[in-house]
Amino acid sequence: MEGALKVAVIGGGAAGFFAALSAAKHHPSAHVVLFEKTAKLLSKVKISGGGRCNVTHHCFSPSVLSRHYPRGGKELKKAFGTFQASDTVAWFESRGVALKTEGDGRMFPVTDSSQTVIDCLVREADRHGIEVRLQSPVQELTPLAPDGFTLNGERFDRVVVATGGSPKREGLAWLEALGHSVAPPVPSLFTFNMPGADITDLMGVVVPEARVRIQGTKLVQDGPVLITHWGMSGPAVLKLSAWGARELAERNYEFSVQVNWIGIANEADVNATIDDTMQDMRKKKVANACPFELPRKFWAYLLERADVQADAVWVDLGKKAKNKLVNTLLNDVYDVRGKTTFKEEFVTCGGVSLGEVEFATMQSRVVPGIYFAGEVLDVDGVTGGFNFQAAWTTGFLAGRLA
Repeated sequence: MEGALKVAVIGGGAAGFFAALSAAKHHPSAHVVLFEKTAKLLSKVKISGGGRCNVTHHCFSPSVLSRHYPRGGKELKKAFGTFQASDTVAWFESRGVALKTEGDGRMFPVTDSSQTVIDCLVREADRHGIEVRLQSPVQELTPLAPDGFTLNGERFDRVVVATGGSPKREGLAWLEALGHSVAPPVPSLFTFNMPGADITDLMGVVVPEARVRIQGTKLVQDGPVLITHWGMSGPAVLKLSAWGARELAERNYEFSVQVNWIGIANEADVNATIDDTMQDMRKKKVANACPFELPRKFWAYLLERADVQADAVWVDLGKKAKNKLVNTLLNDVYDVRGKTTFKEEFVTCGGVSLGEVEFATMQSRVVPGIYFAGEVLDVDGVTGGFNFQAAWTTGFLAGRLA
């Protein structure tokens, strides 16, 4: 009977908390137990967005929202029909956590503190009587006949698995032992290392509108690029790493990127812009009159890379120098040799195979009574609040125990 329902949620992150809260809401008489193997809850929420917590993204169309997931977008599109970004906003704001939207669509608590989000989730768990067990790793999970499970020797009727992404396949072996297929995990959302490249001298510079292409592939992304002391980061690079996660892993993170630093694809348009500059600013030094929206320091770097003298005046720029400058602007090539995890926000490509999960309910097709939520699935999004949105959505659906 409903009053006797006992639910285990494995994982005290965003997806696990939301699944526990959903289970408590949809099954008010149930006893919900949240297992967290470490001594801390919601640790990823704490550090995300530089400690501000990028709760979700201001994209309130399920079909458009689903396009930000290199893996799982098709499945999430259906799930977003039940609980999407606007539902996340309404859920938090109805509980006193007001959110704000930044220029790029990312949404944060107006307090600019992830602790606001953590406090809200913990408060809700207390209010619903959810039992939270810290430092409680799962040692054993065994299906019972005709239904139910034993977890660490204790009987439960339903189990929600929200353990997050695993850096190695061995971390998911216990789910394979239950009969599930697992897509081998590889990193997603990482930055490009360029050891020895002189561009790293410009660490901290942001180029606002670039197009980055991985040579020899169809992978290309637009957006800002951040120069770091190890290579390149920023939205364009992080999106590339997500969409190319498997292919780049197969290349052992050794490849070349071709960068269009101004985001203008048509070479004729670039030539026309430079020709106008050569006419309008003919007596000005090339270094002091950049025709494009580039940081001054970066423009000086590109001039040097194109062998254009910084103190040359525009009127004296010859055809050969102009062509080399255009080529540097549009087709600058750098060798990548390795990766660095984006901040401390570990995201994996890989996990429980999506065909083995019914996304309307998040129930396993292999072991009835087990539900999945969050990054333990072979689902991952690009940077910008999309991974948290997948966690809230799948957690909400899993917790219904439908």
